Amino acid sequence: MTAPTANFPGAGALRETGKLFALGLDTVRMVFRRPFQLREFIQQCWFIASVTILPTALVSIPFGAVIALQLGSLTRQIGAQSFTGAASVLAIIQQASPIVTALLIAGAGGSAICADLGSRKIRDEIDAMEVLGVSPIQRLVVPRVLASMLISLLLNGMVSVVGVLGGYFFNVILQGGTPGAYLASFSALAQLPDLWISEIKAVIFGFLAGIVAAYRGLNPGSGPKGVGDAVNQSVVITFLLLFFVNFVLTTIYLQLVPAKGM
Repeated sequence: MTAPTANFPGAGALRETGKLFALGLDTVRMVFRRPFQLREFIQQCWFIASVTILPTALVSIPFGAVIALQLGSLTRQIGAQSFTGAASVLAIIQQASPIVTALLIAGAGGSAICADLGSRKIRDEIDAMEVLGVSPIQRLVVPRVLASMLISLLLNGMVSVVGVLGGYFFNVILQGGTPGAYLASFSALAQLPDLWISEIKAVIFGFLAGIVAAYRGLNPGSGPKGVGDAVNQSVVITFLLLFFVNFVLTTIYLQLVPAKGM
């Protein structure tokens, strides 16, 4: 008699989800184990930053512009132009900034991490490390995940600044908005927890991007084609997780932190 889960259509997906969750727990546990791979961590930070800083800055400008232009047009229709600054800046900081950062981290940094670990796996380097008693998670995964989290945190601040400046420029210059009203409404409605949730999202998204990339890199298919497929899968899975986790975090934040009134 076959096992009950053998014919279950979602058994494979559940199994993969469990393995991904287990890798995340092992990575968190290995963070506190010595020796810490400081050199690998610094190299990964530099590499991820080098491939994501310029694309992230370039993407954040149109994001801020689109949000400012759309909200500026909407507030003009309903006669609430004075709230354009608050609405656009809060949308950029709370939602657009961590999402843009995570997408670039997953698309550029995560794909490189997955390809690197996948190529090591098909060359049997990972198996050789395990035979020698070296933990691949501690030696390779932990520095890469921590680097993704740190760079995501730093890039989130840069995206927030660039996006807000871009939104200010397009609203004030192109739509004829008032600079004083733009800044006054923002200071009246914004609060410090808005920045905190943005940074928390960036750290969590960086962790997810690093873990998914590492998991798919350590479990590729056979041959170079398997590595390429693993890279594509890691990016798609990360994107899906990011939007789901963003929804959960935003819902929790709006329930716990009351909105600031005028």
